[in-house]
Amino acid sequence: MTSAGERAAYWRVPGLALEAMDARFERYAYPMHAHDTYSFGVTDDGAQSFVCRGGRHVSAAGLVMAFNPDDPHDGRSAVQHGYRYRMLHLGEGLVREVLADAAPGDAGLPLFDTPVVDDPALARAVARLHTAVAENASRLIVEERLAASVLALTRRAAARSAPVPDQRGRVDLAAMARARDLLRQRFAENVGADELARAAGCSRFALYRGFRTAYGFAPSDYQRDLRLRRARALLAEGTAPATVAAEAGFADQAHLTRWFTRTYGVTPAAYRTALHRGGQRPWPGRVS
Repeated sequence: MTSAGERAAYWRVPGLALEAMDARFERYAYPMHAHDTYSFGVTDDGAQSFVCRGGRHVSAAGLVMAFNPDDPHDGRSAVQHGYRYRMLHLGEGLVREVLADAAPGDAGLPLFDTPVVDDPALARAVARLHTAVAENASRLIVEERLAASVLALTRRAAARSAPVPDQRGRVDLAAMARARDLLRQRFAENVGADELARAAGCSRFALYRGFRTAYGFAPSDYQRDLRLRRARALLAEGTAPATVAAEAGFADQAHLTRWFTRTYGVTPAAYRTALHRGGQRPWPGRVS
């Protein structure tokens, strides 16, 4: 997406589950979506407003954003002149490897309690890593800054392997997990609510209410998000958008383009071109 007030660019590091994004938006608004990665970012100018974990948050210039994998969130400008931000997406395995290397035998994954952190040193660490990725720095520089960023984030903004208190009422989480598993297995198919409810062992009403409570998505929104994740992975492999649309379960290429652009701020074709500029080999994505 490129215009006077709306633009986005992506980079990936060959061989690492690490992706960087730089965006400038004024009117563009993200729909509710999630990533299957940790996502860390820093706001450079303006302010971004988003809903995450049951509340609305604002990331102004200099603040750090920290999303856990599968954290549903949206996003839009909180100020009239828009905002610019940089984002990093790190695979869970990559984060685990960094922590295991720093503390062998104690490599629990971090859990971020708040999606906005006011810590200038942390913001500098995230920005330095982003710059290394965007400028195609040497592998050693990228890995050094990666380790510094992950360790700083974990030490200052997260609890390692922290238990998550269950405050979701009387929702049958096992039942919702069965429905989620069915969507994960068959996200590209036209699965109906009746089939999901049968898999969960509950009524459709209980499914709708429980699924949103458990995962922050309606089942249909979760299915679309899974399709977008698959589309993103296929595009990263160099697959043509028309083929991606069919394999990921979208009705047609136009439908894929509409949702991909709305969710990620860039068209499928532009995303595919950016990741393969210079012959880079992006890391394989996954649906989860």
